Order: sequence, then structure tokens, then C-alpha cells
Amino acid sequence: MEENNEMEKMQEKTELDERPLRILITDDSKLLRKKLRVELEKVGCEVIEAENGKDAVMLTLQEKPDGVFLDIVMPEVGGIEALRVMKEVSPELPVIMLSSAGTPQKLMETLKLGALDFIQKPYTSAQIAKAIESIRKKAFGDE
Repeated sequence: MEENNEMEKMQEKTELDERPLRILITDDSKLLRKKLRVELEKVGCEVIEAENGKDAVMLTLQEKPDGVFLDIVMPEVGGIEALRVMKEVSPELPVIMLSSAGTPQKLMETLKLGALDFIQKPYTSAQIAKAIESIRKKAFGDE
């Protein structure tokens, strides 16, 4: 009996590991969203896009992504404000902050608000792959 439960748990975990991650990309630059989409699809992610923080918050509520890449500087609602709201409604949501204007103060603020990581633009494929691995661990409880 106990052995069957263990087998079921292992099967569920394997199914989760094989399921593509649903990732929300939020950046006001269409070009940067497209570039990031290509990177994420290369590693098997399903991608949802938002062009500002307001849309990102709405899509987070509607689509329930496994993780979010969130630019800091955007029109309407910026990344820090969007992060604050996302963490209120979904405290466990893994969020990776992106910024070309990264300052130590912004980095510290986003980490205090619960961001999983902070990536300086321009990013590398290796940085994105590492971030996806961190999101997968957090989303599927492999920590």
C-alpha cells in the first residue's frame, strides 16, 4: 500500500517535471519580448506576454503562470509596483526582475519585495536558462 503511494507521488512529480513551464514576459519593448520569447521557447516554455505592469498583474490573475520575467521601467505601472501587487495576490509566484537601468537600490528593493532574482540587460542565454531552472524548482517544489 505504502509502495503504491510512493509510486503515485513519483509519477505526479515526473508529470510536473515534463509539463512546460508557463512564463509571463513583461516588457514595454516588443523587440525584447520577442527575443526573450525565443529564448524561453528554446527551453520548452509556454509564453504569455504583457507590455506593462498593469497588464502583467491582470494576466497573472487570469493565466496563473508558473513564473514571471518583469522589466522594472515601464509605462502605466512599473515593474516594482507590479511586483508588489503580484506578491500580495500570489506570494509564492517566482518573479525574475529585468532591467537595463539596474541600481543597487532597485536590486535590493525588488529582492526585499520577494523577487527570486535580478538580471541585468542585456542578458545571456545562460542567465535565462539558470533563471528558468530556479523557477522550475520553486514552482514544482524541488527546492
